[in-house]
Amino acid sequence: MAASDNNDEKAGNQMASALVSIQILPTTPGGESVIPYVDRAIEIIKAAGVPYRVAPLETTMEGELSHLLSVVQSMSEAMTEMGCPSVISQIKIYYNPANGASMDRLLEKYPDGQ
Repeated sequence: MAASDNNDEKAGNQMASALVSIQILPTTPGGESVIPYVDRAIEIIKAAGVPYRVAPLETTMEGELSHLLSVVQSMSEAMTEMGCPSVISQIKIYYNPANGASMDRLLEKYPDGQ
């Protein structure tokens, strides 16, 4: 466990129980670029106030599973509100309520992604 993890627990902050990675694939009106739609999805993640990391093909969020799944729902609803007739989301979930889930801990060996 990293030092920051220990400090968080001592401060009363509970470690996240889950990581959720999502790749959102909206069917855009008229075959438009998906970039503005993906940007909107990332705005929703930012507004949720959870730690996240954007990667080229997916974005990973850290938090409580039920909250992260509600963020996924909000992202899907936003796509249809923007005019997308349908949305496919590919989701990966790492759930570890006993020991917690941390992007930093899983990436300790590769902090720069290499």
